Amino acid sequence: MDSVSNEIAALRKQIEEHNYRYYVLDKPTIPDYEYDKLMRRLRELEAENPEYDAPDSPTHRVGGKALDAFEKVTHPVPLQSLNDVFDFDEVAAFDRRMRQLFGDRTQYVVEPKIDGLSVSLEYENGVFVRGATRGDGIVGENVTENLRTIRSLPMRIDTDLPRLIVRGEVYMSKAVFEELNAEREVLDLPLFANPRNAAAGSLRQLDPKIAAERKLDIIVFNIQAAEGKTFALHSDTLDFLGSLRFRQNTYKVCGTADEVIEEIRRIGEERESFPFDIDGAVVKLNSIIDREIAGSTAKAPRWAVAYKYPPEKKPSVVKNITISVGRTGVLTPKAEIEPVRLAGTTVTNVTLHNSDYITQKDIRIGDTVIVQKAGEIIPEVVEVDKSKRPEWAVPFVFPEKCPVCGADAVRENEEAAYRCTGAECPAQLIRNIAHFVSRDAMNIEGLGPKVIEQLVGENMLRSSADLYYLDAEKLMSLERFGKKSASNLLWQIESSKGNDLSRLLYAFGIRHIGQKASKLIAKEFKSLDAIMEKSVEEIAQIPDIGIIMAESLVMWLKNPQSIHLISRLKEAGVNTEYLQTVKSNRFEGLIFVLTGTLGRHTRAEAAALIEENGGKVSSSVSKKTSYVVAGEDAGSKLDKANALGIPVLTESEFEEMLNA
Repeated sequence: MDSVSNEIAALRKQIEEHNYRYYVLDKPTIPDYEYDKLMRRLRELEAENPEYDAPDSPTHRVGGKALDAFEKVTHPVPLQSLNDVFDFDEVAAFDRRMRQLFGDRTQYVVEPKIDGLSVSLEYENGVFVRGATRGDGIVGENVTENLRTIRSLPMRIDTDLPRLIVRGEVYMSKAVFEELNAEREVLDLPLFANPRNAAAGSLRQLDPKIAAERKLDIIVFNIQAAEGKTFALHSDTLDFLGSLRFRQNTYKVCGTADEVIEEIRRIGEERESFPFDIDGAVVKLNSIIDREIAGSTAKAPRWAVAYKYPPEKKPSVVKNITISVGRTGVLTPKAEIEPVRLAGTTVTNVTLHNSDYITQKDIRIGDTVIVQKAGEIIPEVVEVDKSKRPEWAVPFVFPEKCPVCGADAVRENEEAAYRCTGAECPAQLIRNIAHFVSRDAMNIEGLGPKVIEQLVGENMLRSSADLYYLDAEKLMSLERFGKKSASNLLWQIESSKGNDLSRLLYAFGIRHIGQKASKLIAKEFKSLDAIMEKSVEEIAQIPDIGIIMAESLVMWLKNPQSIHLISRLKEAGVNTEYLQTVKSNRFEGLIFVLTGTLGRHTRAEAAALIEENGGKVSSSVSKKTSYVVAGEDAGSKLDKANALGIPVLTESEFEEMLNA
């Protein structure tokens, strides 16, 4: 081996050692800065010497090429599910069945049951080559590239076994889940219901880069097949997996039903202390030979059961019903209750979801209610004990004004939620600013959610308009800001003043007014002042602008907070005029769809060129589509175009058409 290959091999080994210490042992030995330097050096060497590329390189963890669909994988060894038991009598009955077969030698392993997504992992000569979801137990989906992004999963293991297949559980830690939902809330994206749903959705992303951002983790708990090696006990297999540096679950070997039940109780009492959600405890025969004798049904082994913890239900009294305003403007009611212990935590507040929920269950201040944790996470009201209702309790009246800023709270057709209409509502401030500065809006780089939160926390931003009144001196007084970074941010903000009216309209984050609608409205009326004078009927006359969109726009523009925001933006010199002009009508009447990666233009730039020449851009292919412009790695849109016989243009052909 030459010096380059030696250095690459050494770097890979060093980085994987640090990955193991950080992600598996939770005991990092070097600062992040030093780790990043090692990764940077490895990437440079691999880029300069592609002949030394290897599938198990730690550089492949960042996320590979996006897929159009997942391939189906037939599991070499079926991934069976477990039969559930729900009380200790059923646990004792399971023990009796096993003892009838195996007598006093019966022994069990008890493990916490992680609430995640089951996968199989295949290693050939120590190298990770394939990973698949459980699916129906027989056939799953190939999610190898997404699994590579999990830092605690070893790409290479120290073994001479020609083939090893193991089973693991992919999960999202509670801490990562909270962080992810907080970010999604800022960006006005739907929140995940629980860590399991978040993990499942992340693992099945067609773009591995998205999976990489989700910080998934995995615990390996079973050997499916090990060519060249046999085991007598399941506990031996777990110790062997630990020696290969797989992240492991805790386990206990038990010799009696009483010991099993005691361990299940202990896990249940400590379940809140686990970094991940658990929904039960798994009880398995320890002897591998005895497992083979016990056998399996078509769906589940006879030698194991999963004990499911019942949700705790306890009574409490509603002391008050309060309304909070989320970052998206939704008014959410909650009940303040007498403290009650549930699933290891003291609960003092219970979500009431929306006004319909309160009405349907007839929840009133003073009521005695039965509460539980939905999915062991979110406290909720199960029912009201109306026999204990005090005479003075009256139906709750949902407010029609935002309790934070006093703006109207409206409930749109077919929606359960009330929303604050205030453009400068403090409760929505971080979300509003994050949307205002986003790429498709005012496109101000350097203002991520954390920076925005910092600026809001320092009271430097009370609305989006305050962005244009920031100064370098105040910015440099903050953490993360030096002279250069402050100067760069202010330049970005100053440059955004010249954006087209359509971007500003979209940046306002008005309900139902997306990018397309913003462009159509700006093009039609040419200035923000003109739009503010128009009626619902006049706006709704624009093609593709419906009555709901027009009503939402007019209501927002007439709100005093919106008027104040617009006034301050104008004072700061932000453009409120339509700037885009049609250079030609060569694409008039034509509808284009863009797909794949373009080499000379971004999709946004290509779309702008089409619109400047009188054409329209659509996000989906249909019979009305005139042309599909296909770049590299074009997927399903290209397939659909070919199926419908729609002309497909390369980027070069598109430019020839543009310049003709």
